[in-house]
Amino acid sequence: MTTDRRALIVRIRGRVQGVGFRLWTQAEARTLGLSGWVRNGSDGSVTARIAGSEQAVSTMLQRFREGPAAAAVSSVTSEAIDGDQPANGFNIVE
Repeated sequence: MTTDRRALIVRIRGRVQGVGFRLWTQAEARTLGLSGWVRNGSDGSVTARIAGSEQAVSTMLQRFREGPAAAAVSSVTSEAIDGDQPANGFNIVE
């Protein structure tokens, strides 16, 4: 049985830098079995590439809308991307 897989680029805006958002994202993504990365944007946003099962990706999108306790998320936008990267972990990148 094959599991449907999905890959997205997600941009999170609001008070999302300096509040542990990247570390929180990494922990949540690893818990869900997602692969990808997260980084701060020069405009104050956070961008993440998440790849995994449909269910895990959908769950992570819901979690992004809340974020960690110190964050104040104002918007979450996503764009589907082609391909899926191998399950080689989830990293914080600069």
